[in-house]
Amino acid sequence: MAMTMCCLSFVPQIPAHFRARPIKPLFSISFKVFSTRASANPTKEELPARIGFLGLGIMGIPMAQNLIKAGCDVTVWNRTKSKCDTLISLGAKYKPSPEEVAASCDVTFAMLADPESALEVACGKNGAASGMGPGKGYVDISTVDGATSKLIGGHIKASGATFLEAPVSGSKKPAEDGQLIFLTAGDKALYETAGPLLDIMGKSRFYLGDVGNGAAMKLVVNMIMGSMMTSFAEGLLLAEKVGLDPSVLVEVVSQGAISAPMYKLKGPSMVQSTYPTAFPLKHQQKDMRLALGLAESVSQSTPIAAAANELYKVAKSYGLGDQDFSAVIEALKAKLQKE
Repeated sequence: MAMTMCCLSFVPQIPAHFRARPIKPLFSISFKVFSTRASANPTKEELPARIGFLGLGIMGIPMAQNLIKAGCDVTVWNRTKSKCDTLISLGAKYKPSPEEVAASCDVTFAMLADPESALEVACGKNGAASGMGPGKGYVDISTVDGATSKLIGGHIKASGATFLEAPVSGSKKPAEDGQLIFLTAGDKALYETAGPLLDIMGKSRFYLGDVGNGAAMKLVVNMIMGSMMTSFAEGLLLAEKVGLDPSVLVEVVSQGAISAPMYKLKGPSMVQSTYPTAFPLKHQQKDMRLALGLAESVSQSTPIAAAANELYKVAKSYGLGDQDFSAVIEALKAKLQKE
């Protein structure tokens, strides 16, 4: 589900027929946080009977697969049906529209690539909201802005169903290993109901209060991550240019106070100029754009993130959008060559 990253405003261009009501402030400034460690082995009795999963990309497939392996009754949908085949072979059911998935399930998860896709799948023609109703829950684990999350939540709640936003911190490998971190907000009862399912897919979950807070937390986390990556890329190139071995720099950094799993994981492949996709660069740039919009909405200066975002935009223009976000180093290499 690729998207064109051309919009520089915080709130995506929302079709007029979705604008049902004025949007409240993006997120509440003060809120209570509830964190819990994932329980190791939830029993079948603890799990909702029928689970829907919409969106089977680089993250959605391993997440849905973990639910199936845990014995859940899972029904899937994806725009490209062939992406459902692996899960169907593992026992998943298939429905031809988000509406039909939601209508047949107790709790439906949605993992879409961007705000526009998340909105369309939830609220568009044959969207999930049309299949929701009392007693059902919709958990949106996509990374979107707070305004989009609130709009989706409004449509879901209008059907009588409950809504929880639950964007994840983590990429492909944590999704495969069930080690994601869920940043949730919205209906507390649905949080408790979906908790055992989140525990199958993740290692921890945070309840952050009102809808919008989960989206805001995820954007802040990814803004930091994106800025860290561009700084790391600069360091690797500087080390090489002054005659140091960048591989040794990776080792030095991994043993010091600024050690981060991301550096140790991404560094060796960056030194080899290979970027196996765990988190696509186009999605990182989308998150930087949304985070900058969030900062602007509260008049918070973010010059470092703004500079990093420009590098991701340059890397996208070089056709690197589908590669891992660590490929941003190529934008810096090109700049050095021009100089």
